Amino acid sequence: STISKNSLKSSLLQLECHFTWTLLKQDVDLDDLEETIGDQIEFFIKSNVTNYNLLSYVCHLKNSNEEALRNLQKAEEEVKKNHSDEIARRSLVTWGNYAWIYYHMERYEEAQAYVSKVENSCKKLSSTAQQKIQLPEIYAEQGWALLKFGGKYYERAKNCFENALKNEPNNPEFNAGYAIAMYRLEDFSYRLCQDLGPSLKPLERAVELNPKDTFIMALLALKLQDLMRVDEGERYIEEAMQKTPNLPYFLRYAAKFYRRKGEVDKALKILKKALAVTPKSAFLHHQLGLCYRAKLIQLKKTTRYPPQEQVDELIRLSIFHFKTVTGQKAKFFTAHIDLANMYAQAKRYEEAEETFQKAFQINILSCVDKQHFYYNYGNFQRFHMKSESEAIRYYIEGLKIEEDSYRRKQCGNALKKLLEQRIQEGLGDATDFATLGLVHNLNGETHEAIECYEKAIALCPDNEEYLSALCEVRLSI
Repeated sequence: STISKNSLKSSLLQLECHFTWTLLKQDVDLDDLEETIGDQIEFFIKSNVTNYNLLSYVCHLKNSNEEALRNLQKAEEEVKKNHSDEIARRSLVTWGNYAWIYYHMERYEEAQAYVSKVENSCKKLSSTAQQKIQLPEIYAEQGWALLKFGGKYYERAKNCFENALKNEPNNPEFNAGYAIAMYRLEDFSYRLCQDLGPSLKPLERAVELNPKDTFIMALLALKLQDLMRVDEGERYIEEAMQKTPNLPYFLRYAAKFYRRKGEVDKALKILKKALAVTPKSAFLHHQLGLCYRAKLIQLKKTTRYPPQEQVDELIRLSIFHFKTVTGQKAKFFTAHIDLANMYAQAKRYEEAEETFQKAFQINILSCVDKQHFYYNYGNFQRFHMKSESEAIRYYIEGLKIEEDSYRRKQCGNALKKLLEQRIQEGLGDATDFATLGLVHNLNGETHEAIECYEKAIALCPDNEEYLSALCEVRLSI
């Protein structure tokens, strides 16, 4: 009957599980996520309950509810195996997912049975009578799921782990999740203004509490490397290498450490070892592409006339690996930009243009991603297409996005340099002065802005746009 269906729906919305955590499928690449979780189940020692629950939700999003149910059964087996003393407490998310999947399969009695199971367990577990129960494990499980759904979700993930830690400040797993969320948030926005990374302390704490977790050790090493404490970082990498010489999740970060240190051949060796274990990993292919690109840059820096066949081979290898990534992960934005730039290096301009356009059409771009795009596309127009006017147009687009980031500064600097160069060479016209005025204005350099607008007006006295821009800046003082 409809009444029971409506009341069922409102009970379902009260549950704490993947279906009520607003994890939107348009924000991820589902096939890729499914594969990642599969790899983690295979290689990670930590609790697989979380992974099976998330996998069931991913299967549902891919319209395979039967497969989703099979993963929930696996989650239940894991709970019995590892937490036989607190089955109800550890199964609330799993049972919530069961209820939702049965509801979507229109098996309402079974859905209702699971809803009741959760409600009864919550009553027993919590002194208060409400259905929504605030268990630290559930906050943590939500945090892990959010981390998997990408950059948009990192802030929420951090909050979840913070909530979990309120009750259990020394829980190793919650500390690990919190440190990873902090590290990624920092990496995601990399602001110029913060000197000491706020993720350093949480990472040190997590390593102390999780001495076996080499994945976290590697993140700490990379953070220390960011802070110019390279030797300290390398000690962690070497220690972790002793502990888990074959864990792909550790190896990929160890390789990143050596690539950034300039030991590219060492990085390549480690990546090939990891690739033998997880041959489809997009992350590894991306890192391989970056290594060949780094070798190309080294070669060009150190040799005045680098042998063309060596250059071509490094470009070819870079393109091969970047292309593997974009073929697999349609939403991996930086890999698209890296591929486009490599095509440009190879003078394959049509493919470069096409790849830039694909990158820009990815529907999950942050403001910083868009600035990154405009900066790189501006460079492409300027250095490869030889169109300064187009370059200027795209640098401006990047500057107009107000999010203060390293990428925005890159757009501003490139634009300023290009305009100043044009003006010095005597090619500067009214538009160039006005644009430089805009750059100064966006940077809050009011007096320089006024000077530029005045020069633009001297060259083009009746231009309404310049006059009103000048008035606006004067009024803002």
